[in-house]
Amino acid sequence: MNDGRRVLIILPAWNEQDGLPSVLREIQQQLPHVDTLVVDDGSADNTAEVARAAGSAVAQLPFNLGVGGAMRLGYRYAQQHGYDVAIQVDADGQHDPAYVPALLERLAVGDADLVIGARFAGDGDYTVRGPRKWAMSLLSVVLSRITRTKLTDTTSGFRACNRPLIEFFARWYPVEYLGDTIESMVGAARSGFTVRQIPVAMRERTTGRPSASPLKAMVYLTRAGLVLLLAMIRRMPKELKTFTPGTPAYAASQQRTAELVRRELTKA
Repeated sequence: MNDGRRVLIILPAWNEQDGLPSVLREIQQQLPHVDTLVVDDGSADNTAEVARAAGSAVAQLPFNLGVGGAMRLGYRYAQQHGYDVAIQVDADGQHDPAYVPALLERLAVGDADLVIGARFAGDGDYTVRGPRKWAMSLLSVVLSRITRTKLTDTTSGFRACNRPLIEFFARWYPVEYLGDTIESMVGAARSGFTVRQIPVAMRERTTGRPSASPLKAMVYLTRAGLVLLLAMIRRMPKELKTFTPGTPAYAASQQRTAELVRRELTKA
């Protein structure tokens, strides 16, 4: 899909030297009009070197800050380089780039600022069990009320956002635990941005192992609840209102994107 919008895929990566080349190669083959940025999150291996060798732009953090810190740097890169869409994709191969056109099409409709690739929305057979499932279900119920739309997978790291939200996240993006999923979504929704989801299928990761112990799941449930509470009471910086829906900057950005898409459709 090439509709005139400049699209950046951001891959936060920590010690991903083994799986990253195949992930980047797949993205480049399926999405030749999309740029990639690997944010090396303080890796101890050769993540940055293999990413450069595979033809990706690379940004490096001196220390491991977690996904939130890596994504904050990624959004600042997208904002400074004028991208119209930023898409977060895991570097371990779980996210299938074949779904990126669907994320872009959902954004192009114009009624969404953030589109989540949801694992439990009817596509694929990805499942979780026990306390982790309870936690994710509870979060989906609460965040569906906050965002005023039905969400089934609020902790998915496969998500796309438009230019106004890139501007927003480049200036405010929580780096704490689950900040890249729960708190960033709540902050966007509280500021008036619209969240939607599309179904996606999750693949097996090419590196690393998922955590599945009941104890860790209970810890996850507790921490997720605290993160949600913090997200609801945290005061948002006033200067962010410049980029939120209803402002001239937001309208101008949306108009520009619509014009880009219209021109490409006219060419076709």
